[in-house]
This record gives sequence, C-alpha cells and structure tokens, in this order.
Amino acid sequence: MSLAYQPSMWDLADEPSLAPLTVTRHLLDRGAWVDHLAGWVQGSDAVLEVLLGDIGWRADRRQVYEREVAVPRLLRWYGGGETLPHPLLSDARDALSAHYGPELGEPFVSAGMCLYRDGRDSVAWHGDRIGRGRNQDTEVAIVSFGSPRPLLLRPVGGGESLRLPLGHGDLVVMGGSCQRTWEHCIPKTTKAVGPRVSVQFRPRGVA
Repeated sequence: MSLAYQPSMWDLADEPSLAPLTVTRHLLDRGAWVDHLAGWVQGSDAVLEVLLGDIGWRADRRQVYEREVAVPRLLRWYGGGETLPHPLLSDARDALSAHYGPELGEPFVSAGMCLYRDGRDSVAWHGDRIGRGRNQDTEVAIVSFGSPRPLLLRPVGGGESLRLPLGHGDLVVMGGSCQRTWEHCIPKTTKAVGPRVSVQFRPRGVA
C-alpha cells in the first residue's frame, strides 16, 4: 500500500510513548459520557508508518437496498489472541485497561482498525451495538493516527451534536450508555487530507 502522509511538525519524539492519561470528560445526557485527550501518543509517526503498511487491510462491501456498495474505508480486526502490529498499541491497550478497569469492570481486549485513505472515506452515523453494546453500558476507546478528522456525536433520534477534533495521537473514549443512546460518525470532507487510522479498543463481546 502506498499512501502519502506528511509527518507532523509537532510530534518530534524519536520513540513512540504514552503521555499520562489525564483525560477531559464531557458529560452527555441519557447517561453517556466522552473522554478526550489530545496527543496521548508521542512519536506517533512511527506507529502510523507501520499501520499504513501491509497489515492485512481489507476492502469490504455491504448491501444497500437492491445493490452492493464498497465500504468507504479499509478494515482490519485483531482479536484478543492476536499480536498487534506495533508494540505501543499493546501498551496503549494495557494502559487503558488499567485506567478504566475499575469503572468498566473488565479489560479492553480486541482492536478494530479503520483506514481512511483520504477525505472521501468516512463512516456514517452509528453506535457500536453489535453484541453486548446493544443493551448494556460499555466503553470504546479510540486512538487516532494521521491526518486530523472530526468525530461527531449526536443523541439517537436527533439533537445538538458534539464535535471533537481528533488529531495525530489523540485519544477519545465513549462510555456509559453512549453506544446505545448516542451515535457517532466521521464525515466526508472535500478538503485535501492525508490518511488516518482509527484504532478502536473494545471489551470482549462488543463490536
């Protein structure tokens, strides 16, 4: 895979590392909340370089009414027993489990990844409601690598939306009832943007 990415002028660390997990929590309604931490991963260019390589990305298709269309992003899923493509991602999962474990009651296990190749790639409004997230409170932690893209959240059924800018190495954690009572999306953009990889850590049985 060959995708052009301009290295960050601000993320100059030689080796990838994790900053202290000092998050800002946004309390939403209906029992939902979102934590945000900019620049959690330092030296994130090195991680992105690995993620943009041949790690088994796949192009999926889905049925929309009477026709089949391409999913507008590439996908990769790592189960709990698989080795993640960069050791910092394992460190991140362990740090998130340690930090959120008392609140969540269990560790993060799987790592789903989405590759947004440019501004035409996106994900529509949705909640992670496959499995236990359909009827239980849970948490999904997302670490972003590459070109900044906004994450939008809105209540199910409509209402005022929340816009979180996700940059290189940023962390966002959606918790409480967020997957059931709110939706989130990464919209398309006509701006010239480079590739972005979203790494989503989830507990067992949540997808």
